[in-house]
Amino acid sequence: MLVRRRFMDMPFGQIHYREAGTSDLPPLMLLHASPGSSKQLEFLIENLGKQFHVIAPDTMGNGDSTPPKQEQPEISDYANAMIVFSDQLGWKKMHLYGTHTGARIAVCMALHEGGRIDRLILDGFGLYTPKSLDQILKVYAPSMEPDQQGLHVMQAWQLCRDQYIWFPWFRKQAEKRVPHDLPDAEFLHHKFVELLKGIRSYHKSYKAAFRYSMREYVPKLEHRTLITCAENDLVRPDYEEARMLLDGAESCITPGVRSEEDAAKTAAAFAQFLLGN
Repeated sequence: MLVRRRFMDMPFGQIHYREAGTSDLPPLMLLHASPGSSKQLEFLIENLGKQFHVIAPDTMGNGDSTPPKQEQPEISDYANAMIVFSDQLGWKKMHLYGTHTGARIAVCMALHEGGRIDRLILDGFGLYTPKSLDQILKVYAPSMEPDQQGLHVMQAWQLCRDQYIWFPWFRKQAEKRVPHDLPDAEFLHHKFVELLKGIRSYHKSYKAAFRYSMREYVPKLEHRTLITCAENDLVRPDYEEARMLLDGAESCITPGVRSEEDAAKTAAAFAQFLLGN
């Protein structure tokens, strides 16, 4: 299925988004992880577009979307931008999916615009202790600037790669090794390119996400919710605690979205939840 690319004019600039499916299908918005953009969800967009009208925006300052104007935006700023974006799409009711940073934006949207959201999927969100969070905020998402020697290129590549070797990536000890293979070179390349596009602003959404407590906000949700995680996700160890945060939430482990085959299976699980009784 063709995944189309479009831009939407916004008060702060433009939102770039990917789209699949037709307007007569149930509307579904997908919100991506940091760093990167909706490019990392392309296989999922393609598969879900067979049953839904899928819109997957690049959040502010990521991919091809304009950066936020705030020096230190919070998740509420990203959520508000997505609400305005939804208005301009003409979407008054929709299903909502978010992964990692996108899951936090989705929770904020659901809590502030509850009537707009039908069913909610929260995928792969980490839970951090105050001690680990302090270090993560200082180190995990470094600000970067282009330089004439191209050092930012190597820094960006190493960030994209090392996230799949250690967690957190800056703790390069044996006990912090991720017990899964690296994604293939094509997957890493696309993530690297999308990070480069937002080199000056990618860290803002990352840090906003770390500051947003899922332990505090997920239990307040009143929507029918699926809490899920990919088997090879970096935050897989947090899944058992995460799925217990919301009474009555459904939960499942998926193969993830790194390959077309895995994304097809994951999309089928999501569609079953969204379209089920």
